[in-house]
Amino acid sequence: MNDEKQKRAAETGERVGRKIGEVVGQLEKETERLIQYINAEVVPAVRQESTVGLRKAAQKLAEFADYLDDQRRKQGK
Repeated sequence: MNDEKQKRAAETGERVGRKIGEVVGQLEKETERLIQYINAEVVPAVRQESTVGLRKAAQKLAEFADYLDDQRRKQGK
């Protein structure tokens, strides 16, 4: 009887181990797919938005510099 319990426990442990192995394999595949998606879709979009944002900021800074120049000219008159 004790041998039967040990045998069932060992079989259960093996099944659980196989199932964990399957899950780990699936997680590795999904992680790789996620990394590929991020690299292919997210990173380029962020870079594009970053450059657009930088260009807008540069434009606003140029406008502000022009404003400051105009204010200084007005005070000089």
